[in-house]
Amino acid sequence: MTRHNRRRRLALAWWWQLLLVVLPVVVISRWFGASQALAPLLAMPAFIVGISSMFVSLRPFGRYKHALIATGKALDTPEEDAAWRNLDAARRRALLAASLPAWIAAIAVFTGLETVPLCLLTLSSVVLLYLYRIPRQLA
Repeated sequence: MTRHNRRRRLALAWWWQLLLVVLPVVVISRWFGASQALAPLLAMPAFIVGISSMFVSLRPFGRYKHALIATGKALDTPEEDAAWRNLDAARRRALLAASLPAWIAAIAVFTGLETVPLCLLTLSSVVLLYLYRIPRQLA
């Protein structure tokens, strides 16, 4: 597989992950946002848990960063394939960790969490996801 194809596949995976982050929040808030909240007392704790879940992505980001540096060093060497696979695995785990705030926001719709905190949690996941785009230097 060429380097261009690997980059394209990773870029496509990033877009799919972005869709998997934003779509649940939009769909669930659209269908169930106007309904009666199941546990309105849990809205604020759900928001706090969502914001706190951003810290879960710190360790996977470090692993991703190290895998990215190793891939850059392994370009045009026999270890390049293994480096790309390692980068893909580290990135996949990091993308899941970065998605947590938005997924918690989707669940928090049932607690009656308002629109602004839902948007903040979703936006925080989108910003974290943006950190995991493959840089052009690996093209």
